[in-house]
Order: sequence, then C-alpha cells, then structure tokens
Amino acid sequence: MGFDANRPDLLIGVIGAGAMGRGIAQVSAVGGIRVRLLDAKPGAAQEALKFIDGMLKRAAEKGSMTAEDAKAAVERIQVVEGPADLKPCHAVIEAIVENPDIKQKLYAELEAVLADDCIIASNTSSLSVTLLANKLKHPQRFAGFHFFNPVPLMRLVEVVEGILTEPWVGDALMTLGKRMTREPVRVKDAPCFLVNQVGRGYSLEASHLVSEGIASFVEVDRVMRDVGGFRMGPFELMDLTALDVTQPASELLYTQFFHEARYRPSLVMRSRLDAGILGRKVKRGFYDYSSGEQAVPPEAPAPTARPESVWVSKAETSGHTALMQLLDKLGAPVETGAKPSAKALILVTPLGEDTTTCVLEQGLDPKRTVAVDTLFPMVKRRTIMTCPLTEPAYRDAAHGLLASDGVPVVVAKDSPGFIAQRIIAMIINIGCSVAQNQTSTPADIDKAVTLGLNYPHGPLAFGDRLGADKILKVLTNMQRVYGDQRYRPTLWLSRRARLGVSLLTQDN
Repeated sequence: MGFDANRPDLLIGVIGAGAMGRGIAQVSAVGGIRVRLLDAKPGAAQEALKFIDGMLKRAAEKGSMTAEDAKAAVERIQVVEGPADLKPCHAVIEAIVENPDIKQKLYAELEAVLADDCIIASNTSSLSVTLLANKLKHPQRFAGFHFFNPVPLMRLVEVVEGILTEPWVGDALMTLGKRMTREPVRVKDAPCFLVNQVGRGYSLEASHLVSEGIASFVEVDRVMRDVGGFRMGPFELMDLTALDVTQPASELLYTQFFHEARYRPSLVMRSRLDAGILGRKVKRGFYDYSSGEQAVPPEAPAPTARPESVWVSKAETSGHTALMQLLDKLGAPVETGAKPSAKALILVTPLGEDTTTCVLEQGLDPKRTVAVDTLFPMVKRRTIMTCPLTEPAYRDAAHGLLASDGVPVVVAKDSPGFIAQRIIAMIINIGCSVAQNQTSTPADIDKAVTLGLNYPHGPLAFGDRLGADKILKVLTNMQRVYGDQRYRPTLWLSRRARLGVSLLTQDN
C-alpha cells in the first residue's frame, strides 16, 4: 500500500480553512501540490483562498518568489463544497476544532468516500492520534500531521504515528512534509507529542518559581533572555500564546501522563486564566498592553554598596574558579584563607541547592552569605540569591559589587537551582524523557525544539553545552532539597552523565 508523495499529479484535501488549514493549503500549493480546500462554514474556504492569494502576491512583491509562481500556486487550490468532492485525493489533512467527537464524525464521512489507501491525517496539537483513529475502519492509514502557527513561517511539522499507523503512512507524510518545504520529524504518539511536551518545562517551571515567591514575572523573563539565551521570557511567551490556550493544554498533558510530577500545572496560571487575564489579545496578561505595546517596568539601579572583603566557597570547584575570575576583573578585595574573616561577604556557588542548604552543610554564617549562579556565562546578566537570614547590607554589597561593571543583577529569594538552573534543567530532563520513551530520536528531538520553539539549543545539546554531569547534579540536589519527584533525573540523563558521553548518544 501507499503512494508516491513526489508524484507530479499529487492531490490532497485540506479540511478547515482557519489559520492552520489555510497555511497548510498555502505551503502545499507552493510545493507544487494540487489542493482541494473545504470548510463547513459557508464562504470560509473562499475567504481563505483570497487570503492566500494576498499573501503570495506580497511574497512576490518582496522578491521571495516570482509573480508567475505565486499565480500558479493559487491556481492549484480549488475550493470544494463537501467531503464527496475529496474522493480523488491521495491524502486528506484535517485542521478543524480540537474536539475528538467532531473529528471522528468527519472521519466516518471521509471513509465513506475515500479510497482505502488514501491517508487521513490530523493537524491536532494535543489529542491522541491513537484515540482519534480508534473508530476508523482503516486506522492503519491514519496519522498526525502537526504544523505550527503561522504555518508558512514555522518550518517544522511533526509526523505522529499512532499504535496502529502503518510505516508507509509515516514514510509518505515525511516525504509530503519535505515537498511542502517543511522540516518533518517523526514522532510516536504521546501526550502533546514532542515539541509541546518539552515546552512545558519552560512555562511550568517559571510559573512554579514565581508562585514560590522566588522572583517576579519580569525578573524571570530578564534572566531567561539574558542568561538562558531565549528570544522571549516564559511570561512574555505565554502572553503571546494566551493562557486560554496554554493552561488547558498543560492540564490535559498532566492528565494524559497520569499525573506525572514533571508536568504538574501551576496555580499561578490557573488563577489568572480564571480571572480572564489571558495576555496580549485582551490587553492584559503578565504585562500590561493597554497602550498597544508591552509595558515593562524599569529596572532599578544597582546599590552603590561594596563589601570590605569577599570570601568564596570552594565547595563547587568550577563555580569557585568562574567566580574568582570575575571578582579579579572587578577588582574585588578577595580573601584566600580557608575560612572567611569575621566581616567578609561570603559567596557560595551551588548547583541545584539553595543558599540555606549551603550555609548549613558548609558551616557558614547565614547573615553574610549570598549565592551566585555560575553555571552560565556571567556576561549579560548575573543572578544572586539570599537566604532568609541574609542581612540587607550584605545582600546590597554583593549586588553592588557584581553589578559594578555595568552588568545587571537579579536578586532572587532562596531557591534550589536559582532561576535559570532549574528552568533549563527541567527542559533538558523532559527532553531526555522524550528520548527515553522512544517518542523520537535524539537528533529529531533537538531539531524539533529549535525549529518549533525557537530555543537557543535543543534540550539534549543544551545539556551537553552546560555539562550533563552538572545538570544531573542540579536535578539531584533539587529533588533532595524539595523532596519532590518532579525533579528526579531521568535514567537517560543519569546514565549518560555518569558514563561521560553526549546526551545525544543512542543505545546500541
């Protein structure tokens, strides 16, 4: 069974002419594929065709395609009236409302008219492909074909195979995705598939961190942009995607994974959803958009205070080295004795521990101790962390010193893993979980996350860059201090870190 997705006369059907459906129709037509476009709402498919025509004319004006190619692409799209008009199609892609009952009713109508080897694919972003296929007469020809919004700009497409999907279907959709000028990755059916599963590590961990009073929304966003290298902070991103999309998807993922602790939703997000504070589209979210622009509170100037002297703990060798190099550049009065003098500012450099744990385990004075995150380059922004007993004078002296070269500093409350350590460690650990569950290959996991989420690195490459052994330590210490299974390291991560090999290493 199967068909050649490269055949010149390939004909596909697209059902649903909303933002996703019209995007799929557009990239298909640009890829030289004939398309039959259908929408149950009268006039919607015609309106979508008009929209596509405008988009392609604009592309031609900008020089990204010729006017002839734009015209030819639009002519490949035919608006049709009902499922019966899709009978000659080689594949049909459904992009309608995320409701399994409505989707399955449509599939029954399609099976009555389509050839037995015609692929039926769903653009679902969150529903189980296996579940959607369970009422089909031929579930083996059904798969997920998950595009990202906006389709013409987002190159990734996830080819999702259900338990009964036959290999030829996945092969054909991989070829079809490439013909549509997309970058396809092959994924086994799993809650939220690949990209949206990994993405929860960013939004959920940031929200838990704020709910614990560690830092504010804007401080977390600043750290994740400047320290983590992300294009947008997690709360800016949630304002863009809207909480009425993000939170239900997060709760569904948690339920589908039988309450796996890594995906535990956040009360911060739930309460704001209940209040209708959804983000940009209602002009109010984690930020205010009433002026039409994102209103960002100004960053307070750093204190002018400086310490009389500074002593750095050697408990974390690499952290001690990195911080000593920075303090040397800043011209700090550093002590080199085995123990700090009576008035010295005490700096610790934990991986996954909070300041309190460092103080107690290292026998330090809590009033004078401040933690510094040294896991990341301290170039664009630095993060420090107090404990409940740290005196404001020592906190301000640490802040003033570490900001004395003009690099801004975020002062966080006590937290295992600071801000960036814990969020990025969760992203890496979830990426490792996806690999361990064989949902996709390590290379495709990183490819999908960088293309689908615009992260600076895929989760496995991120772990390699920071050091898998250090990420393992961050997670192990967070689990120990929190006593929460949420932070337990995956065996994929643990084994590779202990063996000293890349997180992209597959089992032999």
